[in-house]
Amino acid sequence: MHKLDDVIIKGCQFVLWLTMSIIFAILCINTLLRYVLGSGMQWANEVPEMLFPWLVMSGVVLAAVTGSHITTTFLRDKISPHAQRWLSVAVWSAVTIMYSILSFATLRMLSIVHDEKSAILGVPQSVTFGCVMLGMICLMLLAFKDVITALKTPAADLAAINSAAGPNVNY
Repeated sequence: MHKLDDVIIKGCQFVLWLTMSIIFAILCINTLLRYVLGSGMQWANEVPEMLFPWLVMSGVVLAAVTGSHITTTFLRDKISPHAQRWLSVAVWSAVTIMYSILSFATLRMLSIVHDEKSAILGVPQSVTFGCVMLGMICLMLLAFKDVITALKTPAADLAAINSAAGPNVNY
């Protein structure tokens, strides 16, 4: 299952670098044009607005895959290894179901937001909104992977992983 992590990490890192580079380049060039020519590119505000959600969502997914989100562990740390295992299965199953529902709901909304276009470039808002759906699908897959891992890993090993990892646990 680490292959899934690797694919998601590489994809998110690519999106982060690409969007950050494009946003930075456009903002720098537009600022330079404003100072040199007195006016910038009309479309220069729209592109960063379209790319910023992709940057944020890839960061959210990257944080999830690397276990960098904040977690509350006081309950988990107080229960037996066997109970920790089933708590993990229950929590990751609930997370998988929630992200599945959110992914489906987002898919249904894409046709609605597709009709809205950016003012200058005329790009459908579904391009920006699509990153939410892709992010939710990635988060759903990661949560499902953690359900499988929690089921396959012996309870004592899972408890050892939990105690060694501290607050940021991602199997």
